[in-house]
Amino acid sequence: MGKKIQPLLDKYNSLPVQAKAGFWFLVCTVIQRSITIITTPIFTRLLSESEYGEYGVFISWMGILSCFVTMYIFSGLYPQAIVKYDYKKDEYSSGMQGFTLTLVVLWCLIYYFGRNLWNGLLSMNTVEMFAMFIVMWGNAAFGFWSAEQRNDYKYQRLLVITLTEAVLQPVLSIILLLNFENKVNGLVWGIAIANLVCYAPLFAAQMMKGKKFFSADAWGYSLRLGIPLIPHYLSSVVLNSSDRIMIQKLVGEGPAGIYNLAYTISICGTLINQAMLQTIQPWVYQKIKEEKYADIRKLAYPALVMIGCINLFVILVAPELIMIFAPASYYEAIWVMPPVSLSVYYMFTFNLFSYFEFYYEKPVYVSVATFIGAGLNVLLNYIFIQKFGYVAAGYTTLVCYFAFAVAHYIFMRIICKKEINGVKVYDIKIIAAISLAVTAGGFIIMLTYNNIYIRYGLLLAALIACVLKRNFIKDQILSLLGKKQA
Repeated sequence: MGKKIQPLLDKYNSLPVQAKAGFWFLVCTVIQRSITIITTPIFTRLLSESEYGEYGVFISWMGILSCFVTMYIFSGLYPQAIVKYDYKKDEYSSGMQGFTLTLVVLWCLIYYFGRNLWNGLLSMNTVEMFAMFIVMWGNAAFGFWSAEQRNDYKYQRLLVITLTEAVLQPVLSIILLLNFENKVNGLVWGIAIANLVCYAPLFAAQMMKGKKFFSADAWGYSLRLGIPLIPHYLSSVVLNSSDRIMIQKLVGEGPAGIYNLAYTISICGTLINQAMLQTIQPWVYQKIKEEKYADIRKLAYPALVMIGCINLFVILVAPELIMIFAPASYYEAIWVMPPVSLSVYYMFTFNLFSYFEFYYEKPVYVSVATFIGAGLNVLLNYIFIQKFGYVAAGYTTLVCYFAFAVAHYIFMRIICKKEINGVKVYDIKIIAAISLAVTAGGFIIMLTYNNIYIRYGLLLAALIACVLKRNFIKDQILSLLGKKQA
């Protein structure tokens, strides 16, 4: 055994630090995003369909309110700020942490003095709301710190924190869920306490390093670009969450719970999406800064193929995933999974375009593109959920993310014409061909759901192809990670 492992260790040790970091960043993000997936089979059995629907609505409202409470500065502005303004990175880090904490405290006070109004409006209680504020702040604190680690290729501490939180959060959530009279309250407070324990020290570390709670540059930068981006984040969250809220209002909490399960499983692909995007994000910004656009193009096409194949595999095994994750009463959810899984592919695609909007500080373009997708989503949901039930929400989501990606591509081309003399970073014909193949493949697979022999035949063929092409697949993954060293 040792003789077999040693060559692998030697090959790993020979990799440059950038490739090692890229691999472990990928692992960290997958672990972090996997918590929801791993705990879903437990929560669907400990909670009723209505309670699980209530939890899904809590998650949806948290995403919407975060647009105002934290303005998502940690994920949108901060990563490119520390590349563009690397000479004052520590000041921006502590300043943006301080600005975000100030926002959270202010919004917490606004909520507290009008809590009866807010609780009625959001259909939530005070216990859940305070847990939500803690989670929002914790996510932001971790977001700032982890982005800095990725930028500096420091993966060891990030791996430790990720593993600790991955264990602590589900353990606390299950313990409190079983001991709270209101199970959903126990669940959300388990998440909040885990975030507080794991992420508060990260906030303190960046504050001590930067030594500035208030930074005129960092606060001004956050306000100048953050406020115009609120419509973008709000529209993005509405696009991602409005279906569950509208299903609850138009059809009921039971269908909302079933749809929430299908959505949760379908977006398994976002585990790889987010992992890859967070890994390549500082690299892409650096390449834009260096005007090495061909390098970005070479990374984009294989990344799209990889993301497309992952989501096609999720669609292929959807019936089995539903049976593993939930009781038989949720089985109808299989018909939601194909369109939502295909939506995940387009989520990744639009990010390749939006990097240019963020780098060249064009928040209006970003917000307009997202608003188009979100507005279309609400309109289509209102029309089709009432006519065809909650399954229709999966298809409206797919249509809207496709429109979302197209809008971001158009605005990216406008920016490229103004900022980089019209350079065509991507060949849209190649992206269109990949996208068409992935979309058609998803719906063809869905047609096999009623014929287990054909579907299992496809599954077997996919597994055989992976085994036969394992070296090619491994080389492509290492290539994607290794491009960060260039």
